[in-house]
Amino acid sequence: MDNRYYEGVGRRKESSARVRLMAGTGDFTVNGKTLEAFFTREGDIPAILKAFDVTDQNQKNYTVTVTVAGGGVTGQRDAVKLGLARALVKMDEELRPALRHGGFLTRDPRVKERKKPGLKRARKAPTYTKR
Repeated sequence: MDNRYYEGVGRRKESSARVRLMAGTGDFTVNGKTLEAFFTREGDIPAILKAFDVTDQNQKNYTVTVTVAGGGVTGQRDAVKLGLARALVKMDEELRPALRHGGFLTRDPRVKERKKPGLKRARKAPTYTKR
């Protein structure tokens, strides 16, 4: 790899993440902050970096910059995870089977269901009273 970068876009719920992967020093920045400063919940960082473990790539050999917007913490985490996996596949197509087997390339289609008229929420009906 030279000075070029590989880009992957990940989405989950209302979140969208643009991940750029390039040869570098192991820096991982999300919206200008370090990965640890942006994702403070326990378990978020290992979930994101698991794509490197599955593909036997050393994260220290890459510089990753992420721009993520919209949604909440979980949606943003999963969007970054998907974007990173897609960027790794663009970098090396031979990593696709390992990432596919680990479930990193499948977009989670679940989104919040809309509220229906006459109901309190998407499915909760008002309490029935006979009299």
